[in-house]
Amino acid sequence: MTSLHDALRPRGLPLWLTIAGLLAMGGCAALGLRQPETATPPLPTIDKPSPTRKGGTRADGTLTDEQAQAALLNPNDLGAPWTATGGAATWRDQLLKATTSAGACQRLLDALYTDELLGGPARFAVGLDDTDTDAQLRYQIADRRPADVDAALAWLRTMPAQCARFTATTQAGITEDVQVSDAPLPQVGDARQGLRISLAATDTDDRHATLTLDVAAVRVGPDAFALTNGGLRDVPNDATQAAVQIGALRLADIRKQGRAQV
Repeated sequence: MTSLHDALRPRGLPLWLTIAGLLAMGGCAALGLRQPETATPPLPTIDKPSPTRKGGTRADGTLTDEQAQAALLNPNDLGAPWTATGGAATWRDQLLKATTSAGACQRLLDALYTDELLGGPARFAVGLDDTDTDAQLRYQIADRRPADVDAALAWLRTMPAQCARFTATTQAGITEDVQVSDAPLPQVGDARQGLRISLAATDTDDRHATLTLDVAAVRVGPDAFALTNGGLRDVPNDATQAAVQIGALRLADIRKQGRAQV
């Protein structure tokens, strides 16, 4: 079978899928995707959040920009092998940009692709890469009112029932078998929801790739964050759990320090 290693380069032809090569998995051909160092992240990426926590919250009760940036995760929070991202994973465009006729499930696909799990653009976001497994974690501080966050969380809770399994199609006509289930999260914050999502893609040559995503969204008082942790190989769930715990504790700590300084 002819290798498709050179099918797409970081700045190459607009082919349907970035392919690192063909791997033998369970007796069938598999598509291997990697994230190019030159890829442009879909959201602003901050490698090292500012440690500055000056002043209290703003007049409207929201965190200052310095506080919101300080609430972001950094590679030191998760430890090796996590590093600052080298760019958006290629599977974002190739596997998450898809359509489905399964009603409410299109909203889920759109939210995953745009990183708007809480219903709107992030205020600040950061990307981290696991250099051992090629997983990528996207973490964002929300810019949403608590009521809007709660509405988004309520919607996410319906996904395992409404979209337990459905079929989607990428822009290049690749078929995906999508499965959505509940995923337990640490009991932190005031409200939360976790999902485990798998997208099993099959191309016209019957080659396969499966993208697995951990999704988490948490409200901590008036503040909130969301994350996705995804990859085409192992997705380290312990990193998802740690990110949720650290994120909730950090937001609460920053809010507490802000009150103390008023």
